[in-house]
Amino acid sequence: ADGFLALAAGDVRAAERASGEAVRRLPGAPLTRLLQAQTAQLRGDDAAAHDVFLAMTDDPATRVVGLRGLYIEADRRGDRETARHYAELARQTSGTTAWAGRALLRHQVSEGDWEGALRTLSTYADSRVLEKKATRRTRAVILTAMAQECEAGDPEKARQYALEAHDLAPDLVPAAAVAGRVLARLGEIRRAAKVLETTWKVAPHPEIAEAYAHVRTGDSALDRLKRVEYLQRMRPQADEGRLALARAAMEAREWQKARDAILPVIRTRPTQNALILMAEIEEAETGDRGRAREWLARAVHAPRDAAWIADGIVLEHWAPASPVTGRLDAVEWRVPVESLAGPEAFHIDEADLAPPPLPAPAEPEDVSDEAIPPAVAATETALIVEPEAADAAPAPPRPAEAAPAA
Repeated sequence: ADGFLALAAGDVRAAERASGEAVRRLPGAPLTRLLQAQTAQLRGDDAAAHDVFLAMTDDPATRVVGLRGLYIEADRRGDRETARHYAELARQTSGTTAWAGRALLRHQVSEGDWEGALRTLSTYADSRVLEKKATRRTRAVILTAMAQECEAGDPEKARQYALEAHDLAPDLVPAAAVAGRVLARLGEIRRAAKVLETTWKVAPHPEIAEAYAHVRTGDSALDRLKRVEYLQRMRPQADEGRLALARAAMEAREWQKARDAILPVIRTRPTQNALILMAEIEEAETGDRGRAREWLARAVHAPRDAAWIADGIVLEHWAPASPVTGRLDAVEWRVPVESLAGPEAFHIDEADLAPPPLPAPAEPEDVSDEAIPPAVAATETALIVEPEAADAAPAPPRPAEAAPAA
């Protein structure tokens, strides 16, 4: 008891004294071995800890404890294959060991062994070791990864996996996005729209807006604009919807709608994406590259937008697990921590937000007599003949014919 209290307090010397006394009085006892191993870990003696944990696997009473210690040691060294081996042995020894199930799932997902991950998850779900809610969420994450992998080559399988994942976790954006794209590709337009709308209501996201705008192949830019307007009205205060509407309006060349959509974001939360989009609108509408460069310059110093983040790392795309730790469902859509406070605020004049003035109509040319030089006026007057006067004027005399030669 004194040894474990010393371990909890981080007192290495007291733990070593208690461990030595326990070995002298109770050699080979399960708690004595555990105290030995954890004391070795506390002082950084990994080899001694490994030997004690390995000896514990020979005793059925301490086998799972020893395997967990060996797993932790291998994981710390970065020896993934050995760590997975110990997790497999622990699962075979005890089907109710939650840590083994989580560890095995992590390794299977990192290796892309989706079927094995689903089998492991089902085993622990049936034994009620993992919470029901956590099990549903983990299954949805694995199915989404499987759907993404099948999307290009096998849309039918991708449809099955994505719809099941969406039913399990309606707020899981990648599942809804894959389901929407695949359903649209297979011609199930209404179902695709319903899936995307369901997720948009609880988790507005640019990928959902993109899939919704292009849910029907061959639509015109105006058709896509109308569809995005309908989606944006479901969550009118969401910046993601305003930016999606501004981009759709720009593609449809509805410049005033594009400006009306993006101005609330510019005025309240001017992020990099919003300012870059404003620059694109300026250049596309008027061709004024000077104004566009001003907005791009502001974007350089603006706060960053939300992104897929796991353990402090910004990812380009969603992933089922963290690339740093391998932890499942660790990738989140949020603003990077370092940019939460944002840079120093910069001022945007209302004049900069106003649409560019329309070009003034050209002044009519002055064609009065005073504006025409006298010589030119006289020449032009001589060339102008009124129609009636032309009809009344006598024909000019014909030249006399020459007399025939004698």
